[in-house]
Order: sequence, then structure tokens, then C-alpha cells
Amino acid sequence: MAQAARALWPGGRALAWRLGGRLAPGLPAQSRTGFAGAAGGPGPAATARKGSPRLLGAAALALGGAVGLYYTARWHLHAQNLRAKRSATQQQLNDSSVIISALKTYLVSGQPLEDIITYYPPMKAMNDQGKEVTEFCNKYWLMLDEKEAQRMYGGKEARTEEMKWRQWADDWLVHLISPNVYRTPTEALASFDYIVREGKFGAVEGAMAKYLGAAAMYLISKRLKSRHHLQDDVREDLYEAANKWVAAVGKDRPFMGGQEPNLADLAVYGVLRVMEGLEAFDDLMQHTRIQPWYLRVEKAIAEAPQ
Repeated sequence: MAQAARALWPGGRALAWRLGGRLAPGLPAQSRTGFAGAAGGPGPAATARKGSPRLLGAAALALGGAVGLYYTARWHLHAQNLRAKRSATQQQLNDSSVIISALKTYLVSGQPLEDIITYYPPMKAMNDQGKEVTEFCNKYWLMLDEKEAQRMYGGKEARTEEMKWRQWADDWLVHLISPNVYRTPTEALASFDYIVREGKFGAVEGAMAKYLGAAAMYLISKRLKSRHHLQDDVREDLYEAANKWVAAVGKDRPFMGGQEPNLADLAVYGVLRVMEGLEAFDDLMQHTRIQPWYLRVEKAIAEAPQ
């Protein structure tokens, strides 16, 4: 390095010695003062050399911060755009019947779920109490082409029948559960005792849930009884509904779906199963003809491939 300095700069001998860590021999005192500074401090060249790294470091730090801030803002805007796009294309489903129809359509047809969901557009409507509710068009209909529908149902009648009884389970059967489960104070307490026991509540929380919950649901069940125009003995409505379903299935097939349960079988089974372990369920099994069908569905579900 010293040789290069001497070759490129005539006065580089002194600089070459300086780079080598020593002053050139024979330099005059004034020249020595130029290196060391007239007042004994560092000379101008030394000051420049010491200041430059600091300035470069500060500049690099500022540049790095600016670049980091730029990419952070850019990433944040990109994430916002992604969320906006997702919210525009995604639809939250809270209706169990829509979820079942969409999943079954996906399993049969293999269509993307994002596309299937668009087949069930939400619509605002007013219910019997004058409140605005969200309804979903076609929610009992599977979105299949002709070949897929023929393979699954075998005919239009079976498809229409499934839709009819799925809707019946939602519109009528499910409204019979609470009035029957909480029919009397004793049944309401027994129901909440079962809930607390299965829910692993603590002693204090369990006692509050059992007695306050039972009292509240007993009163609510009376309102539901009036709202849905049930008989004085709500058990009679439950028994009639169960026998009506058994008659619709008939004696020539084990399930409404034929040899396997269809979505109507599963809908009715799901509604009734919530009463298992309670007095209302025991009464239902004893006083109607539904038990053989119920046990067949239970067995078919247990044996279904996972």
C-alpha cells in the first residue's frame, strides 16, 4: 500500500510512512506540526479520518431506518388489501342447515367451498314476531349437476322428500324440545343437573347454573309453548311428531335415505339426540314407534368410516 502511495503521489513519501504508522525521517518540524496539529491536537487530516466513519454510520442508520419504515408501511397496506379482498369474498355461515348442505355438496361434487358458499346467498326477511332475520336461499338444496344428483338420489322424488323433511325438522320438531325438556320444575332441575354434571362445573357455579338456569328455562318453555301453539300436554305434540316421521320413513326401508341415512335422517336424529339421558327422551322411546329407527341411525353413525 505504501509503494502505491509513493508511485501515485510525489509527496506520498510522508503519507506512506504515516500509513505505515511512522513519520518519515528527516521531515521538517513544520511538516510534523501539520500531522500533529499546530496546537498539539490532531491535524485536519486526522480529524477528517475520525469524523468520516461517524458520519457514514449515521447516514447508514438513517437510510436503514427509512428503508425499514418503507417496507413496514408497504407490508401493512398489503395486509389491509388482503383482508379487504377476503372479507369481500368470504361469507360467515351461522345456519347449521346451510353448513350441512354446503359440506355435502363439497363431498359429492368436489367443487371449491368458496364457490359453493356463493350458491346460498343470505337474504333479510321479517319473522312472525316482526323481527328482521337472515334467511338463506336454497339452504336445503344440494348444488349438484344432473349426473351427481342421479347417482346420489336416484330420482327427483327422493331429493324433494329429503328437502321437505329437513325443513320440517327445523321448522317444527326442534321447537318441541325445550317445552318438553323443561316441561315441569322437576324436569327442568333434572335437565340442568345433567348439564352441570356433564359440563364439569364447580360447586358454586354448578349450583347457580342448576337452580337459576332451571327456573329461567322453565319460564321460557311456557312462552315457547304459547308461541308455537302446542297442546296443554306438550308430550302429545312430541309423540305425534315422532310417529309422523316413522310413518314417512315407512316399513319398506330402514331409513328415509333407503339403505343408508340421508340428510333428513340425520337432521331428525340430531334434534332428538339432545334429549338423551332426560325424562322426555325416555318417554319418547316408550310411547312412540321411533326407537327402532333411532337405534338404526345410531348404529349406522357408529359404523361409518372415519
